[in-house]
Order: sequence, then C-alpha cells, then structure tokens
Amino acid sequence: MTTLTSKIKGLIAPSEFAFAHCDLPCGVYDPAQAKIEALSVKATMEKYAASSDADFKSRAVAIKEERSELVKHHLWVLWTDYFKPNHFEAHPQLHVLFNEATKLAGAGGTKGSNDVAVADKLIAKIDEIAEIFWATKK
Repeated sequence: MTTLTSKIKGLIAPSEFAFAHCDLPCGVYDPAQAKIEALSVKATMEKYAASSDADFKSRAVAIKEERSELVKHHLWVLWTDYFKPNHFEAHPQLHVLFNEATKLAGAGGTKGSNDVAVADKLIAKIDEIAEIFWATKK
C-alpha cells in the first residue's frame, strides 16, 4: 500500500466503532442466542481437554474466550434492552441472575477457566433467565 493511500485511509477511517444489538429497537430478543454461545463454550472446553496438540489448544482458548464475550453481550442486551421495571418487580431475582450469569461468562468464569463444570453453571443460569423471559412473553 502506498504512503498516500495509507494517509487517505487514515483520514477517512472511523476513529470509533459502535456495536449494538440493533440500530432500531426491533423487539426481537431471545435468550437462545446466549445459550448457543454458552454451549459452544462448553464444547470448546471439552475439545480442549481431549486434545494434546498445543496449537489446537491455543486456538480453542481463543475461541472459548470470544464466545464467552458473546454470551455476556447477549445477556446484557436482554438485561438492558428487553427487561423493563415491571419485569424486575415481578421477578426480583433477575438482577442477581444476570449478575451471576455474566460473571460466569467473564474472567472469573468461562473466560478464565477450562472447567466444563463452570460452563454447566453458566448454561443453568441462562436457562433460569430464559424461563423468566418466556414467562414475560405470555
């Protein structure tokens, strides 16, 4: 790439990127997104444990950490965009469930561990959230 091309790209490239579930409140929410990523985390941990290939294990850790971050993202979208004050009043345990689930997907949970039991706990928390989510849709 030429120096001029690099300078032009530097001038027009965005300095910040914003990411959102949706640019428009679409109303399409589902805890299944978080669960699919959590199941991927668990499967990656199992493949990590079954392998003796250092390169494979390194890739597995990177994928597991990426998927753990996606679990947190999908949970945060539900927590901040879908659930409303009346849901939290009807289900006062929701804040604690989301806090515990996002921590289980974070550095102290699946991001920082290859323990399948931690992934199972995360999946169980997502299932609890999903149960409440579907109850609010009735």
